[in-house]
Amino acid sequence: MSASHQGLHFNPHVAALPPYNAGTNVAIARAASGMQDIARLASNENPEGCSPKVMQALASSAFEPWRYADPACGALRAALAARLGVDAAQIVVGNGSEEMIAAVSRAMLVPGNQVLTVVPSFGLHEIEPLALGATVVKLPMTARFGFDLDALERAMAAVPRMVFLSSPWNPVGPALSHADLQRVLRAVQPGSLLVLDEAYFEYADPGSVDGLEMLKTSGLPFVVLRTFSKAYGLAGLRVGYAVCSDAEIARVMGSAKTPFNVNAAAQLAAVAALEDDAWMRASVARLRTERARVAQAIKVMGLRVADSQTNFLFFECRSDSAEQAAALLRQGIIVKAWREAGYERFMRATIGSTQDNDRLLAALAALNPAPRA
Repeated sequence: MSASHQGLHFNPHVAALPPYNAGTNVAIARAASGMQDIARLASNENPEGCSPKVMQALASSAFEPWRYADPACGALRAALAARLGVDAAQIVVGNGSEEMIAAVSRAMLVPGNQVLTVVPSFGLHEIEPLALGATVVKLPMTARFGFDLDALERAMAAVPRMVFLSSPWNPVGPALSHADLQRVLRAVQPGSLLVLDEAYFEYADPGSVDGLEMLKTSGLPFVVLRTFSKAYGLAGLRVGYAVCSDAEIARVMGSAKTPFNVNAAAQLAAVAALEDDAWMRASVARLRTERARVAQAIKVMGLRVADSQTNFLFFECRSDSAEQAAALLRQGIIVKAWREAGYERFMRATIGSTQDNDRLLAALAALNPAPRA
């Protein structure tokens, strides 16, 4: 034990947490590759940036960085309430939807509670409950890269305190169909809170399930998570939100966050982004087309690719994905190798610009030659 730690007692739940894989930053990629032009395909950012109206708002006199931000996020919550058809009292805004995962965990969990999720998983769906002393049951995906609904139903019968589901699913990509989500909702037991993470909602194909709309009429207690980081292109400003089934859940979640959690720039930018929905929709439409092209190219290489309703692809490499990701990094391409047990040959790659995607495809083809007949 280090001398500086003598006599100290860490929270054992926090001290034992697995690290969150936040990916490789650009400085490391430039040092590893010797290149300045880096293809950033690990963090699911929007390669087109954000609406010009966001930049205009941030450059306007409305942005006063010397003033404290509104702790209630009143203007943003009002805009979201009008858009989503809910009461503003049901909405909690956070420093990214990641903070909302922490807030709902703090609001609902005590040591010994059980949380249910699926794997591969978004790391914080496991990390935040573990930090509260909860146990996490993780259900693996099917061999065809889908949700194992039979296993979900059996596990939900045990009445976990909370169920985390991503749809569209990070890091795999598919979304629950209308019938699938109905099946999940029927399986939710009294005493369980369903947390539906829809961070990639805007990227789903037209006609796909709107989980919030289904939950609003379900009669179940729920929290739906969404974000401005992905389709709206505000990843660097960190603003996400939770829509709760009732104001009391929202109130307790609000008590589990810090008072000035969303800065003034983020609030101003998010309102401006909502006001330019046309920009977001046009950007998403272009990305869907590119997503289909890249997925087909990876399939032609003979690699298995999950269906995606997101702005990324999840696929199986022919060797350890960490080794392949390191080789890609030396070529100035950042991707995310998946390291959960059982998925060490899987990789997640963001759909970036056409140029960056082509760089990735060429490099993947060289790293994954077709097996000899």
